[in-house]
Amino acid sequence: MSILREARLSDLPAIEALVKAAYGHYVDRIGKIPGPIRDIDDHRYAHHIEAGHVSLLFDDVTSKKSVDADNGDEPVGLLVLIPQPDTLLLDNVAVAPTAQGRGFGKVLMQVAEARARQLEFDSITLYTQELMHDNLAIYRRYGYLETRRVRERGLDRVYLRKPLIE
Repeated sequence: MSILREARLSDLPAIEALVKAAYGHYVDRIGKIPGPIRDIDDHRYAHHIEAGHVSLLFDDVTSKKSVDADNGDEPVGLLVLIPQPDTLLLDNVAVAPTAQGRGFGKVLMQVAEARARQLEFDSITLYTQELMHDNLAIYRRYGYLETRRVRERGLDRVYLRKPLIE
């Protein structure tokens, strides 16, 4: 059984470790430090946690009523969702390399879409680095459509949007 809970500031070390593990292998491919790792140095995760935008996914916690990274529970995934005026921005979805291929990414994507609907948004938007071809393919399989390509923070990003109106 997995548990999703809102992140706390005490989770920052675990969040940073997860992000570095999930995105570190892209440095060679894109020739730059990926945005989610840059966000560590820019202290964005602390800001997002304080705003209530970060959720953590934990696994193998069937015997526990709660989980706490301070007590050695390691998150298998994270989700950063930021409400915008006209859409919910899925700013980051990451799964620990040791947990990839077990359906956690799919769970996190479903949670993001459910949260967007709960907040009454008619779409969810995300972006990725254009050289992260595997991510682009995954997002397209989930029904996201490319809306634009821009250069931000020195990175070539592809924005995608998924309409949620049925």
